[in-house]
Amino acid sequence: MDHRLKTPMYYFLKNLSWLEIIITTTVTPKMLSLFILQNNTMSFFACALQGYIYFVAGTSEVLLLAAMSVDRYMAICNPLRYTSIMRAQVCQLMVLSCWLCSFFSITVSMVLKAGLPFCGSNVIDHFFCDSGPMLEMICADIRFLQALDLAVSCFNLLSSVSVTTISYICIMVTVMRIPSAKGRKKAFNTCSSHITVASLYYGSSMFIYIKPAGKTSMDFNKVATVLNTVVTPLLNPIIYTFRNKVVKEAMKDTIGKMRAGFQK
Repeated sequence: MDHRLKTPMYYFLKNLSWLEIIITTTVTPKMLSLFILQNNTMSFFACALQGYIYFVAGTSEVLLLAAMSVDRYMAICNPLRYTSIMRAQVCQLMVLSCWLCSFFSITVSMVLKAGLPFCGSNVIDHFFCDSGPMLEMICADIRFLQALDLAVSCFNLLSSVSVTTISYICIMVTVMRIPSAKGRKKAFNTCSSHITVASLYYGSSMFIYIKPAGKTSMDFNKVATVLNTVVTPLLNPIIYTFRNKVVKEAMKDTIGKMRAGFQK
């Protein structure tokens, strides 16, 4: 609601927040039901839907983090042209591209899996319907699907990591050219929150979906998945508020207005 939070950076943060709400509400309630109530059964449709929503939102978030790094690059390396380049339409197109790329890449894989026969014990060694454990229940040759999942993961993750890395290399070169120490510190502070979040999400996602994982690493995969579905979404609001001067000022002003309204 605050006019100071209408810049492109906060537009991307708003979309990041929605994605993390989708991820946590898709996975965490069922996980808590499994741990607390021992309710470990799930219909095939619910399982497929949970996995589909999780991967669409998760892939969109990976791509959105890359878009956010481009935004930081433009803000620091091209400050005079920033407002003319990062217009509202451009930001909306970047976010829409993240969603569309995620939707098409995940939908193709999910449709191919749904058309194959599932049999056996129908037991998933995980706390949610992840792609790897679901593939193990298919009574058919899954080598193509495994290769497809790996290719999709590599493309989305490595392209996002590459864009983020190149953006921050350019940012660091630009920042080091700033003559004053105060100016360099201010520039780094605008990027530190995004670097922290991106490192957490990229690191855990690459460990799970790019590193070849056998049964011996499934327990580690579960721990890494908890980072993506619980820990990172829990830390992000803290990272982006308590480390952000503008957000803190906006919150103080909003609370002040609410108090004044109650006093009337």
